[in-house]
This record gives sequence, structure tokens and C-alpha cells, in this order.
Amino acid sequence: MSYGITRDEALALVEERLESPNLIKHCLATEAVMRALALRFDEDPEKWGLAGLLHDLDAETQPDLAIHTQETEEILREKGVDSEIIEAIGMHNELARDRKRASIFEHALAAGETITGLIVATALVYPEKKLASVKPKSVRKRIKEKVFAAGANRDIIRECELIDIPLDEFCNLCLEAMQTVSDDLGL
Repeated sequence: MSYGITRDEALALVEERLESPNLIKHCLATEAVMRALALRFDEDPEKWGLAGLLHDLDAETQPDLAIHTQETEEILREKGVDSEIIEAIGMHNELARDRKRASIFEHALAAGETITGLIVATALVYPEKKLASVKPKSVRKRIKEKVFAAGANRDIIRECELIDIPLDEFCNLCLEAMQTVSDDLGL
């Protein structure tokens, strides 16, 4: 199925719009998580993966959370990207919207992109600094530690429960997804 942009075109757009290697890696991690979540919900991994890959196109040019995602949405509309992808991307930042997340796709993207930072931070405290060393139990433990990776909003991560994925299962699924792209992430 066509979503108005191919994966290769989406990756090229990410690399064109973002300078930070870590932000590009965050988008790749989110793509992997979203693909895994799509399979969990019997949805199209291509569609969900594109949302994960493209979700932070304006993170460097629009760091103000009051408007973050608006530029991304405009860019993607101009390119003819699928409207559901654009809507999910817009809703991963509720602060820039006049409604709350409601769909499985929206909750999955918000929770999925948020947990990637926590998982990366968990890997970085290990001597090897590799995702292969991280156990799901360690991720769950770090969620309880509010000061650890404080930027990873635990309430948003827990939105997985709003879409009927228990937190333990969500941590396992997201970690496993990120481990499949560990070379791309340098972890």
C-alpha cells in the first residue's frame, strides 16, 4: 500500500531535516518500536514505521513544545503523506493540539517514542553500552526511578495500558524492537 512516501524517501527527509545524529537515531528507534507495535495490533508495519521515522522532523527547528509537530505536519501534507500518519505525528505532542490522544495509533506513537529515550539511557549505564546487555526487568526498574532519564515522561509511557498492553509487555516489546536495529543506533 502507498502512504505518499516510501521508507527510503522518509529516511532521506529525516537526514535532510535533522542534524543531530542522536535525534536521527531516536527516529530510527521509534520506527522499529512502531513496526513492532503494528504487528502486535495487526496493523501495517510500513505505515506505523513511517510515523515513527518521521515524527520529529521539526524537533530542531521547532523545539517549543507549544508548536512542535506543526511544521512536520505541513511538510508531510505538502508531500502528500497519508493523513492518518500526519494525524498520529501531530498527536504525539498533545501540547500543540486542542484534543487528547484517542486512537491506538496515537497512543502507540506517543508511548513508543517516549520509551526509546529511557531504553537508550538504560543501555548507557551498562559498561558495554549495548542494547544486548539490557534486560526488560532493568527497563521496568528504571521507569520507577523518576530521576533516571527524567525527560522520559512516565505518564506517556504508561499510555500503553490505555491500548491494552501491560507495561511489562510494552517494555519487552520495545526493547526487543530496538535490539533489532542496535547497529543503526550504535548501541
